[in-house]
Parts: sequence; C-alpha cells; structure tokens
Amino acid sequence: MNTNDFISFIDKKHILVSDGATGSNLQARGLDKGEAAEVWVLENPKAIRQLHMDFLQAGSDILLTCTFGANRFRLEHAGLADKVQEVNTRAVQIAREAIGDGSTLVAGSMGPLGQMLKPLGLLDAADAQQAYAEQAFALSEAGADILVIETQFDIEEAKAAIQGVQTVCDLAVICSFSYDRGVKTMMGISPTRMAQELKQYDLAVLGINCGKSLTDNLVCLQELKSATDKPIWFKPNAGLPVVDEMGDAVYATTPADMAVHVPEWIVSGARIIGGCCGTSPQHLAAIAAQVADR
Repeated sequence: MNTNDFISFIDKKHILVSDGATGSNLQARGLDKGEAAEVWVLENPKAIRQLHMDFLQAGSDILLTCTFGANRFRLEHAGLADKVQEVNTRAVQIAREAIGDGSTLVAGSMGPLGQMLKPLGLLDAADAQQAYAEQAFALSEAGADILVIETQFDIEEAKAAIQGVQTVCDLAVICSFSYDRGVKTMMGISPTRMAQELKQYDLAVLGINCGKSLTDNLVCLQELKSATDKPIWFKPNAGLPVVDEMGDAVYATTPADMAVHVPEWIVSGARIIGGCCGTSPQHLAAIAAQVADR
C-alpha cells in the first residue's frame, strides 16, 4: 500500500484504531523478562497470534508485527543474528493468520537499532541505513501493508531509517518518536523539530508513541498538530509504570482511565489511536469504543 492509498484508507474511516502493547502483554503471558519478543516469533507463534486476535476482537484496524527489535543488531543479542529475513517474514505471516479474511492492515514494526550513531556512538549512518533497508525489504516482501518506524529519539537515526526503507520499497511509512523526557526525546528533539526535519521525505504519517506520561504525550500531540499537516499516529503508554516487589513494571492506568482521554486526543489531531507499553486488549477495546462514538 503506497502513501496515497494509505491516506485514502485513513480518510475513509477518519479515525483508525491501532493495537496495543506487544512486549508487556507477551510478558504477562509468559515471555521471560529480558527475553526478546522476537524469539517467540519462531518458538511460540501461537501466543503472538492469540495476542493479535485479542486486539482484533478489541477493534484494531491496524496490527503491528512482532518485529520491533528484528534488525540485525538487536537480533544478534537474541542469538538470531542470521535470521533477519526469517523472523520478519514469519511475523508478517502470523499477523496474516490472525486476520484471516479481514480488512485489518498489517504494519511492519521497526524499532531503534539499539546502538548510537557517530559521533556519540560507533555506528556509521550508512550501516544504520543498510540495517533498516534489510528489515524493510523482509517485511515488504512478506506482505506488510505499511511500515512503522517507531519509538525513535535521534533525528539522524530516523533519517537513516527512512532512507533505508525508501531504497527497497514504496510502502507507506509512518515515523513515530518517543518523547520520553516529557516534551522532548532523550536527544533533545521536539515534535516541531521532528516535523520540520522529516518534511523532506514522502512520509504518510508522523507519530508519537511510548513517551513519559499521558499528560506529556498530549502536549506533544498538540505541538505536533501545529507543526504538520500530515495525519498523526498516537500510541501513548498506559500511564507511568511503577515497579513492584518482583521488579516488574505495573501500569495502574485502567482501560476506563485511558479511554476517557480519547475525545481530547481526536480534537488535538490524532487520526490513528492505540496504545504502547501497558496497553492491554481491554485498554484497546475501551479506546476503540470511544473512537466508534465520535
């Protein structure tokens, strides 16, 4: 699906519902803490398929593949360095199996590489671009409808990601940043700067995901709306987590607590709404119900 087709898809429904969290939900279903979710793409696809189906039942129009860390650098840490193509291909297949004959879109998830670019780190921009191109090619060849470059914090890595993607396919691309320092990323990037610097690329949608809190993410959403005329992807965390006695992150924001903000998110410019860390299928169902009422 190219950019024009995806924009038409958005306009047809006006507000779309994405899905919720992958990692935190899979951990709740038995994924060991610290283990890459991509391991389950090969070893426990049934659990991932069931999570997709739960989000579909909750009202998702878009499902993200379980490939957030399925680039060569992150997969190396998971012992899957030689399985970039296999993991990404299988993840798309799992999402397709969950959807069946439905019209829900499969979005190929592409997270940060896990290494800093020069001069702050050791990674060359050309190598970053190649890694993103490799993953994008695998996802597009497997049949992803769109690609989501998400949870970005470094504008230079985001540019490398977009350039890499656009060398290997013409799928519609969403680029979403995480403003985990409140209203800026850990690299000091604001929503306005993100929109300005990425204006040169043919992106379908700009976005905000993860982040620090619902309050801060709303401020970022309002700023981004003022800085771009593109549709906005909005997937905030289910509030700030607290760490329990077992060392687990617990998200206290209830589905009702999260869903009550949806009307304000829509007024503030969100066109595709879902949730990031801590967002369960129950949260997503409450969000989808609010969207349906608009």
